[in-house]
Amino acid sequence: MINNQKIPFVYFGSSRLSVIVLDELLKLGYKPSLIVTTPDKQQGRKLILTPNVVKTWAIEHGIQVLAPTKLDSEFIASLELGHWSLFVVASYGKIIPTKVIELPKFKTLNIHPSLLPQYRGASPLPTAILEDTKMTGVSIMQIDAEMDHGPIIIEKEINIVDHFKDWPTYEDFEEFMAKQGAQVLVEILPDWIAGKITPQEQDHARATYTKKIAKDDGAIDFTIEELKNTEKIETERAYAIFRKIQAFHVWPQAYFFIVKDDSKTRIKITDASFEGNKLTINKVIPEGKKEMSYGDFIRGYIK
Repeated sequence: MINNQKIPFVYFGSSRLSVIVLDELLKLGYKPSLIVTTPDKQQGRKLILTPNVVKTWAIEHGIQVLAPTKLDSEFIASLELGHWSLFVVASYGKIIPTKVIELPKFKTLNIHPSLLPQYRGASPLPTAILEDTKMTGVSIMQIDAEMDHGPIIIEKEINIVDHFKDWPTYEDFEEFMAKQGAQVLVEILPDWIAGKITPQEQDHARATYTKKIAKDDGAIDFTIEELKNTEKIETERAYAIFRKIQAFHVWPQAYFFIVKDDSKTRIKITDASFEGNKLTINKVIPEGKKEMSYGDFIRGYIK
């Protein structure tokens, strides 16, 4: 392993995945000298300005952090004050200008949780679950001016069935893939710094794109009979519903509506399983209520 002190690098990230990568990099001996993330956002009923998880992590670890609203000339000037060898990006959420990505000597590398050019864009992990793409992987790519378009440094194939019985929840899948990405980055950094790796252009004709997840994407249209006995749902549909529950486990969460006493109530599904080609819903949260077992929900809400 290279001595981290000889590789002053800047880390760009803004999400939980970014933090998992940071934790794994730190575990492997790589600590960024500067972290760039997105600005604080108003949260809660009182709209209090709150830092994201990456900024919180940076403060806890005593790392300088920048949270620019725009990656403009002022931001670039602040970066130019440092002597950076490398920029590393993982789930930052903004397009980084060419002037920024070209600043460090060893350019800007991105950790992307799919086998590019498959699943470019904002939601590669939930899309893999939704489309049942069990042969997936992580890509380390050199960023260019377009989204997930730059040349590949290395890709690592990962077969989900080698690590999980079936599709895990999104957060478990995210944690696993983020750690894999950090490990692959650390493995290739010595050769990348030594100039021993030649980036390979992606096959852009094969590119597929993911979309930004919307709240409505979590909706499931059950019949009353299906709710009473989910195990009788036809296998293909049952498995698709299970994957939706797992993919949207954090947000927007899979949900359905019921009408009770002339009132429409949203029911969030928080835990489900798929065994023997049968869907079992284990826990739900009715709107305005606490989490409960699915059996208690059926007894209390479905006649």
